[in-house]
Amino acid sequence: MPRIDFYRLTRDPVERVLPALATRILANGDRLLVVAASAMRRQAIDEALWTLNRASFLPHGHAGSPDEAIEPILISGTLDPSPPNRASLLALADGEWRDEALGFERTFLLFDNSRIDDARALWRALAAREDVDNRFWKQDESGRWSEGP
Repeated sequence: MPRIDFYRLTRDPVERVLPALATRILANGDRLLVVAASAMRRQAIDEALWTLNRASFLPHGHAGSPDEAIEPILISGTLDPSPPNRASLLALADGEWRDEALGFERTFLLFDNSRIDDARALWRALAAREDVDNRFWKQDESGRWSEGP
């Protein structure tokens, strides 16, 4: 059963949230496909993954690059249901839902207040299905994430 994690970004932008998620994903030995339609957003994510920590970076690459198959994190402008890096986890970094996400083991839908209505409608639609596990995450003033309504 696919799991969809709704992350409402009220405090930090996706460029700060995604590297923290990706760190945990890589620590678990998983691979991640990051999708954002905007080239500017993809560039910002790329830079954030390089500069998360001054002492290290999160290994990643872009779809279409020669090494895309070996990248643990692959950044793409489109959702490939069979990503070259064999990712089972997906981050929709632009907050835009794509139905192909249901083919992944787990999807992180990262959205800000500009997409709240879309996220609510999607939540209701997916909650009506018995074959999808929805989770909602919210951030408090100190930046900590908790699961809840």
